[in-house]
Amino acid sequence: MFTDPIADYLTRIRNAVMANHRVVEIPASNLKKEITKILFDKGYILNFKFEDETKPGLIKIALKYHPVTKQSAITQIERVSKPGLRKYVGTEELPRVLNGLGIAIVSTSKGLMTDKEARTQGIGGEVICYVS
Repeated sequence: MFTDPIADYLTRIRNAVMANHRVVEIPASNLKKEITKILFDKGYILNFKFEDETKPGLIKIALKYHPVTKQSAITQIERVSKPGLRKYVGTEELPRVLNGLGIAIVSTSKGLMTDKEARTQGIGGEVICYVS
């Protein structure tokens, strides 16, 4: 059992990118599924598939690479709010990742969303991770 399943999720993606893997399999949860959907919508991953027929469930993520340079779309992915130290921000303190080029995934009262979406809706929440 993991003490921090989101950190494990991010680490599996980071390790797969560093090893130039095309697909990574991760144990599923509802929060991880929502993070995966956001990464897909923002163009950081190529595709994903939820396989719920196995007991814990699996998320298969196809990583995205540049066709010529073979560089990954995800250059950095890091956990911000940890179980030992949660990081909550208001609307005014929502972070900008790489001056707006990256995204921060924020857990709000209206669900998981990026920092830009939370800023337009005028709500804050817990900063889950930074992706660039």
